[in-house]
Amino acid sequence: MLILYLMTAILLTIIASYWIDYLYALPDAPLSFKDSINQRSKYRRILYAACMFYLIENLAAKPYPLIVYSIVAAFFLLIIIFTDFEQYVIFDKVSLPFAIIGLISLFHLNLNIVNHLIAAFFGGMFFLFLALISRGALGGGDIKLIAALGLWFGTEDLFSIITIGSIFAGISALIMLIVNRKSRQDYFAYGPYFCMTAIYLLLR
Repeated sequence: MLILYLMTAILLTIIASYWIDYLYALPDAPLSFKDSINQRSKYRRILYAACMFYLIENLAAKPYPLIVYSIVAAFFLLIIIFTDFEQYVIFDKVSLPFAIIGLISLFHLNLNIVNHLIAAFFGGMFFLFLALISRGALGGGDIKLIAALGLWFGTEDLFSIITIGSIFAGISALIMLIVNRKSRQDYFAYGPYFCMTAIYLLLR
């Protein structure tokens, strides 16, 4: 089975990396580091493959079709982690299909549809409010990500994602300020911390 997991991880890595490269090459791609794409993505493929292999191996015990949706969610979450870390951008072309598949999963997995829709709506509105009062500290990609995560995880888990993700993001930002890796005026990528928390919840 390990060979099958490895082959699946490699295949998903190829698809994800091709998709990311395509998004970066778009004329209107809002990249923060256009001149250092290759440098900042140097270890992406091997890291993505290693993460995906670990996740597939640990998600394999879940029943069908939950295992399929869990792997699909991990696939998208890892893409968002890498693009946000590499270029400080969460693409709509990733968030939208992620949200749509999350919506489909509600029906297929017989989940509480109302609960998940409420999580998506209020989570997105709360982050829209935060984006407005923070004057750009949070971007539109973060708002859409939270709404999509609400569809996937529902109210209780979304609250955990926001709380835990914010704590670790804050700690990371504080460390970077202390070691002079960033200043108070620099943009900070919050999305990866929400995604990593979501991945942790997938592994339960």
